[in-house]
Amino acid sequence: MDMKGFQQYKEQSINTMTQGELLLLLYDELYKRLAQGELMLDQQNYETYEAALERAVAIIEYLDATLDRQYPISRNLAQLYEYFTYELGRAKIGRRKEVLSHVKTMVGELRDAFRQAQKSGDSGK
Repeated sequence: MDMKGFQQYKEQSINTMTQGELLLLLYDELYKRLAQGELMLDQQNYETYEAALERAVAIIEYLDATLDRQYPISRNLAQLYEYFTYELGRAKIGRRKEVLSHVKTMVGELRDAFRQAQKSGDSGK
């Protein structure tokens, strides 16, 4: 399969995903960027470390922008996203692995909760 065909396949896959699947994909990518940031910090590759954290923040900002604010849980998530963004700023500037690890753990737990909710919703069909 050539690159154009692969790109079309990827776009079609994304276009046919449910909202829950897309949300999990975003959380997986966010978690991956945070893990990459930890690894790059350990390797003292600060340029890639900062790029990973910037991408993570962009994902968080997207998640926040797409919240349906009519639900109380959305307000709670918005506050959590604000906290993540603040903490990642601290982690980036101070190159603080413990701050980054804490956010990564919280993101992982939130991702797992959404994954469980997705499974519960699917089994109810």
